[in-house]
Amino acid sequence: MLKVYCLLIGGLLLAATTAWSGSYQFLSAQDVKQALEANRPMALVDIQVAEEFTQHHLQGAQASFAYPVKSATDRQKLDPLLPALQSSTEPVVIICPRGKGGAKRTYDYLLERGIQAERLYILAAGQKGWPYPELLVLARDRAQRLVE
Repeated sequence: MLKVYCLLIGGLLLAATTAWSGSYQFLSAQDVKQALEANRPMALVDIQVAEEFTQHHLQGAQASFAYPVKSATDRQKLDPLLPALQSSTEPVVIICPRGKGGAKRTYDYLLERGIQAERLYILAAGQKGWPYPELLVLARDRAQRLVE
């Protein structure tokens, strides 16, 4: 009887976890790379802290410096991006350091602010999982442009 009970509880926990994690849409780095290379319109909302954004970010990313998106102050950092996101129909890709909690909190906040769920995506594995350096803006690139 105990074994059956444990299996039942385990199944319910698995179902709850799957249902919860399934409420977010993710895009792989390869999907985002292909969209960037094809010049498909999309809004890249980067929530990295200022220091990390300065070191590396995807071309065309909009900085918000909202990470970890846990407080009202963090969420307010996303507000300047809202008018453009709300008036657009293009996909919104959220970029956070690892594509986890901060990205999900940003997704939830944007959803609350009227961005349609079908437009919201999280970059799977986040900035740290981005394997295409040719599509990054790096601090040394900006420094080189200042010298030229």
